[in-house]
Amino acid sequence: MTQNKNINLLIIILGLFVLCGCSGNDQYTELARRELATGVRKDSLFLGFKLGMTKKEFYGRAWELNKEHVVKNGGRNMSVEYHFDDLKKPAVMNFYPTFYENKIYQMPVVVKYDAWAPWNRNLYADSLQQDLLRLFKKWYGKDFIKVHDKKKGLIYIKVDGNRSIAILQENDMYVDVLFTDLITQKKMKEKNHPWYTFWDKFKPTL
Repeated sequence: MTQNKNINLLIIILGLFVLCGCSGNDQYTELARRELATGVRKDSLFLGFKLGMTKKEFYGRAWELNKEHVVKNGGRNMSVEYHFDDLKKPAVMNFYPTFYENKIYQMPVVVKYDAWAPWNRNLYADSLQQDLLRLFKKWYGKDFIKVHDKKKGLIYIKVDGNRSIAILQENDMYVDVLFTDLITQKKMKEKNHPWYTFWDKFKPTL
């Protein structure tokens, strides 16, 4: 009887070891695999931009928003800049898509509070990350999972069919958001085309 208890205890300990040993990448890969298997497709991003948009469609939409004074050129004219008041404090986001076969496959976004300063501790990226998470739950749904990655720290992830959304801290000032079309990413992997996830370095030019 004692031997059986010891065996059961060993099984539990080994199970916990396996669970704790799983990296954030492993958790994400399993979630992405399950969601892709559903066949659901969701391409909506924000401001009328979508995964799968052609370059012409992206620039056309950006031009429309620019004429309406909703967005403007970002740093060195290498990104789109959007100021918004949907968070606890006004913030700015810069974004520019990654294209594959002339279509948007990823949308890296960098966000910071307008009034960020080294002495404004309440406006640091850890607060902004939580603020963005609350906003994104309203925009995209509540079921974000929390992943602790050794290199990237705390990451919030949501996958709806083909669309992956990741929210992570870049540093004390910036929060990075990465939208990815997992169907296109899978195709790129199969073709051995260079690709990356939020576990790799990314950031639009500010």
